[in-house]
Amino acid sequence: MDEIVEPPFKEFCKHLSGNCVDEVESGTAFQKFFAVDELDLPLVGLNLVNLGPLESEECKRQICDAASNWGFLQLVNQGISLDIVSRLRSEQVKLFRQPFNKKANEKLLNLPSGSYRWEHKLQALSCNFHGLKPFTYPLSTIDEFAVKVFEMGQQIAQILAENLSGKSTFCSENCLPSSCFLRMNRYPPCLVSSNVFGIVPHIDSDFLTILHQDEVGRLQIIKDGKWIGVKLNPEALIINIGNLFQAWSNGIYNSVEHLVLNHQKVERFSIAYFFCSLADAVIQSYREPSIYRSFSFREYQKQVQEDAKSTGNKVGLSRSYR
Repeated sequence: MDEIVEPPFKEFCKHLSGNCVDEVESGTAFQKFFAVDELDLPLVGLNLVNLGPLESEECKRQICDAASNWGFLQLVNQGISLDIVSRLRSEQVKLFRQPFNKKANEKLLNLPSGSYRWEHKLQALSCNFHGLKPFTYPLSTIDEFAVKVFEMGQQIAQILAENLSGKSTFCSENCLPSSCFLRMNRYPPCLVSSNVFGIVPHIDSDFLTILHQDEVGRLQIIKDGKWIGVKLNPEALIINIGNLFQAWSNGIYNSVEHLVLNHQKVERFSIAYFFCSLADAVIQSYREPSIYRSFSFREYQKQVQEDAKSTGNKVGLSRSYR
């Protein structure tokens, strides 16, 4: 008999909510979520930054405008080949195809213990290999991707910082490969796809998130007070601003709420790189007066975890207003 790959989503949900899963399968539950319009995120060719002064300045301007007005952008020609992404996706699929008991209880390929997690809240169905650090296990494709995406993260962070404060060394000194991490996500198909989250609405707790999603898509963001779907661009990496950059920029760059919806018939894969600071790095505005008080990343993470346990949501920067 084939070994079971999926986590026991249905059994857990029934334990929580009786016949709710049966209602989902019959199409009678969660009717409140509706279809949204799809829009293109701002698109920037990062290669332009290495051309002449005019092209370079225009590229930087586009990146900073998107960070302020959208909190999201797409980067193409960023030096990360589709071949690397494709090879990493193959490794990702192999990992998720392992039997559930093996993923949940054993160390796979020398990955850190406890890397595999699955989301079992009633309205969220997802699983991931979380917190993967480069250079800790023999997966050369992940190493290769992590090196390149970290370098790109530093480049984008430097562009954003210099736009506000001139020459800045904060990210180069405090955002290191050891403080960043990779997460590989899988979202299983769900029979009521338009009403079940893969990831619930949230804002990221980092400086930058660098995302590649597969052809399924299903990412949504808040823009001008309403939810919009993000149109797919298979050649682009998606960049979004996290809460730490919003605080450092004194609210000029915006960390934006976003979510993922499960698909009705097919699984979805994504790869996210979280560009974070060292735990003891002090996050404070690049200028005074600041609308946020200073805090360490460790302090912020602790508060986020406490809020998630007590309220079910990240409270985020609203706790840090002066």
